[in-house]
Amino acid sequence: MDILYFVLLVAGAANTGLSALVEPGEPERIASGLQFTEGPVWHPDGYLLFSDIPADTIYKWTSDGGIEKFRSPSGNSNGLTFDRHGRLVACEHGNRRVSLTELDGTIVTLAGEYQGKRLNSPNDLVVKSDGSVYFTDPPYGVKPDQRELDFQGVYRVAPDGVIALLADDFEKPNGLAFSPDEKILYIADTDRKHVRAFDVQPDGTLANDRVFAEDVFEAGHGPDGMKVDVNGNLYIAAGFVWIFDSAGKHLGNIVAPEAPANLAFGGPDNKTLFLTARTSVYKVQLKVQGVKVLGD
Repeated sequence: MDILYFVLLVAGAANTGLSALVEPGEPERIASGLQFTEGPVWHPDGYLLFSDIPADTIYKWTSDGGIEKFRSPSGNSNGLTFDRHGRLVACEHGNRRVSLTELDGTIVTLAGEYQGKRLNSPNDLVVKSDGSVYFTDPPYGVKPDQRELDFQGVYRVAPDGVIALLADDFEKPNGLAFSPDEKILYIADTDRKHVRAFDVQPDGTLANDRVFAEDVFEAGHGPDGMKVDVNGNLYIAAGFVWIFDSAGKHLGNIVAPEAPANLAFGGPDNKTLFLTARTSVYKVQLKVQGVKVLGD
């Protein structure tokens, strides 16, 4: 697999400009022996948080200390991010909610119901600069007979706490990411094996639905977590890391020894791409910065 990674990187560089984005080399494993890793997010204080869903644990990784437990139980957390105040926001499968951790450590429910019915199992999320939280709600973490909603929604939690349904026609909504200017929201539909793009309206709603990428993802690996770099390129975890420019052109792939489910930019210069990939976490050095989740 190490050789395969190097060959694909060089071949992609010759034909797609991948060499302008990714430093030559192999993904470095920084954590292993886990169950199913997800939801990485970098904090500018110099640490990575990520979920191990079956282990019901959020782990913290630092370059000099390795991994340690950050929170357990975690509500079988999946996607993680920070809001603009540095508060952790988490999708919790087990608790069927989106939680917010206040700066004093108090954990509160940000979203747990829609129109009086419990959510399915919130999966991934992103925070807009105005403080609103967008999240997906597929049924991966809930038994069929326990579901109260008969659709898989994409939601927005406004800064005042009001929850709005933005879309209900996804098969399995999963990862999502804003373009650098926040004018476009990309949302993955894992089962349909495509990524859709929406224009973000001034009131936070979505319009102009179109398919951004499809018919390229490997069989058995629909698109999952996604992130965007400062140039607007979209990085999609789908068996490999698939990279597309803002026009939808496929630029190439990053291959790791295990299939990544999600990814995050971080490191001192925000040019490290962290991959949560099954039982391990890897990092890849890039030449371009990612859009920062938290910090100037």
